[in-house]
Amino acid sequence: GRRTRLLKGLPATSTVEENAAAGVSVYTFNVTVSPLSSEGVAILPTIVNSNPLTEAFGIESKGDLKYSVVTTGNPVLDYETMPKSFDLQIFVQDTTGRTDLSILTVQVTDKNERPVFRGNMAIQTVTIYVLEGTRPECIYQVDAADPESAELKYSLLPEPVPFSVSERGAIFSTKVFDYEKDPHWYFLNITVTDPDGLSSTKTVNINIININDERPYFTTEQRIYRIPEEQSLGTVVATITAKDPDDEDSPSSLFYSIQSSDRYFSINPLTGVLQVAGRINRDAYPLRLRPNVSVILQVEDSPSSGHTSEMEITVIIDDINDNPPECNPSTFRREANENMTAGTFLLDLRNYCKDIDVDPSNNQFSFTGLSGFGSNNFALESTVSGRLVMTESIDLENPANLGVEVYSLTVRVQDIARPNYSSKYPFYTSFDIFLCYIIYIYIRIKPVNEFFPVFSNLSYEFNVPEITKVGSSIGRVNARDKDWPPSVITYSIVAGGGTRDYTNIFWISPTKGDVKILARLDYETTQKHILTVQASDQEKTATTSVTVNVLEVNDEEPVCSPNFYSFQIPVSLAVGTNINGFRIECQDRDSDPRSFRYFINEGNVNNHFTFSPSAGSNTSRLILASRFDYDSGLDINWIYKLHVYITDDNLLSSRDKNTHLIKTGTVTLSIRVIPNPTTVIATTAGFTVVTKRENLYSESAWYVPFVITLGSLLLLGLLGYLGFLLVTWVRTRCPSAGKADNAPLIYFAFCLSSQTMTKLSTVFDGEARDPVTGKMYEFNTRSGARRWKKNNESLQPAPAMQVTSGATDGSGQGTDRAEAPSKKEPSEKRKEPTTETKPAAKPSAGQSETPGQDGLRLQKQKEESEERGLSSPSPQGRY
Repeated sequence: GRRTRLLKGLPATSTVEENAAAGVSVYTFNVTVSPLSSEGVAILPTIVNSNPLTEAFGIESKGDLKYSVVTTGNPVLDYETMPKSFDLQIFVQDTTGRTDLSILTVQVTDKNERPVFRGNMAIQTVTIYVLEGTRPECIYQVDAADPESAELKYSLLPEPVPFSVSERGAIFSTKVFDYEKDPHWYFLNITVTDPDGLSSTKTVNINIININDERPYFTTEQRIYRIPEEQSLGTVVATITAKDPDDEDSPSSLFYSIQSSDRYFSINPLTGVLQVAGRINRDAYPLRLRPNVSVILQVEDSPSSGHTSEMEITVIIDDINDNPPECNPSTFRREANENMTAGTFLLDLRNYCKDIDVDPSNNQFSFTGLSGFGSNNFALESTVSGRLVMTESIDLENPANLGVEVYSLTVRVQDIARPNYSSKYPFYTSFDIFLCYIIYIYIRIKPVNEFFPVFSNLSYEFNVPEITKVGSSIGRVNARDKDWPPSVITYSIVAGGGTRDYTNIFWISPTKGDVKILARLDYETTQKHILTVQASDQEKTATTSVTVNVLEVNDEEPVCSPNFYSFQIPVSLAVGTNINGFRIECQDRDSDPRSFRYFINEGNVNNHFTFSPSAGSNTSRLILASRFDYDSGLDINWIYKLHVYITDDNLLSSRDKNTHLIKTGTVTLSIRVIPNPTTVIATTAGFTVVTKRENLYSESAWYVPFVITLGSLLLLGLLGYLGFLLVTWVRTRCPSAGKADNAPLIYFAFCLSSQTMTKLSTVFDGEARDPVTGKMYEFNTRSGARRWKKNNESLQPAPAMQVTSGATDGSGQGTDRAEAPSKKEPSEKRKEPTTETKPAAKPSAGQSETPGQDGLRLQKQKEESEERGLSSPSPQGRY
């Protein structure tokens, strides 16, 4: 029952050195198969598991059931970083199904390794840059390590170099480098060695960096340059050169610039080429006064914050003949009257032309080439003077002139000196021609008004129906004159055309000559109008006669009297009776009386009424045509409103009535039918004329409602102001309301009523004895009125209110205030009268006295009263 072992030589323990390459044999073993297994191994020996897990080992067949465990190189075994022992489980199965599983323990052994550079030196050649002028210092730290963590040593080759390496691997520079004197680069071999003598070497490149420590200098010796003006942009003026001692072994990288604020030149910052950058005009300021341009140039060995040097150069600008003569203005307009005599001076061109070139040899010019339409009528006196004159007179009415009013001339103002450039201006055609300027002159021949206007007809006659609408054109007049160009003719009515109602009923178009009517024409008033029409060309005038014949048209309607009539008729009036003897009389200003025709258009219910005669006369009577029948119900109206039409078409045939103008007049009749009276009353036949007037609003009378509204507003304002004055007066006449302040309106009414009652009906509800005479007198506690008491007269009953004295206003009149009587103070109590309230003299019995009429007596009594110390019961302070 023991399982047969197929893996011979296992389990076992083996060793392998670290860093072993792939394919190194670690351990060899055999596989034993059963005699019954004729075909050998079914599943080859395989590492099915490992502890710790790794893929660093594999199994290779050596033949004849011999197998070897080898390294795979993935990963490479490392004693220092990986596990130092691995347990590999190896599985095998033969063809009979028997299996075996065994363990191979592999132990990793340590091996002395070379030191290893780390950091940048491990993967590349390190280049170190050292600026010239730098003091001796550490320039790099070498990073190396030994796999066995042993202490390492550093060395540097070749030895005669200005560098050293410390025990810790720090590389130091040992001198101050000068780029211009010392080598520009060094190659150092850095070697690191472990205690067993194993070493590794890496190369370090050291480059000495040049710094900008030298000032550049100009090598161009020329300082003055001369160029003509008006050079094209980009023209090279000079090439400036400079050097930098820092760049002795290579082309200098210098930067050029212009330090002065110069608008004419620019310099290429890299090449030093000085070019024209703007227009250089010697004839303009400031170059016109000073043609020398100073330019300060600067060279710099760095785009910014470098060493610089400066140099000043002078560029002299030479004048060239680059400006043609110019005229300001370049276009002239002059006027000359027609028929002006030959030789008349028109224009002096030299006063307007000049050449702005600075050099006198370049600013001389002449006037030539007078040409253009009509130039044969004009000439230049000389090429130098430039004076333009007429050579012959011009008559615009002459057919040879073709009615020309404006002559277009051109004059060439030409430079005498030859130009330096031919392409500056578009009118330069070649290098050999002179510079020139073209002047345009327009001579307008001013027409002279030589001829009078002439109407096309000696007189005009227009026939106009009298019903022509206002504003209609009734004809046209026309006038011309022989002046060229044709004068503008204006028309006006200077006489005629007026009537009694209108100063002028005709209007003529000032420009077209159309005659129009401004008011309605009336044949019955005026049959003919004779107008005087004037044509004017602003200087000369002509007149013509215009006759307007007014044609008669039936435009007047019949006018009848009376046009409104009202009367009463009895219900029993006999048929055929002329109703109340009524007769209508009509007139028409433009129609024969026989042309009248009468008919009732409205209101003639049951045709009770008719006119006789109904046509052919200017008078007609109203006739009852049929009797009234109210009993049977045929008639129900007792009042008839008849609208009578009177037309003037009685003499026209039926066909003419459709084409002729027909006018109609109207008359309104009001007829009241009176029932049969129960009592026969003797009456006298008569009629009553009722005139009815009706006010109608017209849109043209817009001012009527406006004036009414404005007047109403003013009236309301005046009433309000008077009310305000009344309230103010009452406040000054009455005392303050006291407790009645909350009801000023009631108090106001009470104040007015109290004063009115005092004046109209005085009630004496108190009595007192006069301290002077000893007699009894009665007084009114509200108004203060008093009278001597009669011996047989009882005291009048007092009102159920207590009246106390109020303050006295400025006018001397006292005011009263009413208060309800108090329960604690009976109404019988009365104050004693003062001296001021005493009567001045003894009145007659039964006569009421008003104190204060005699001023001297009152003053005396007042003084006596003050001596006795008496007080007045009257609420009035004084009278």
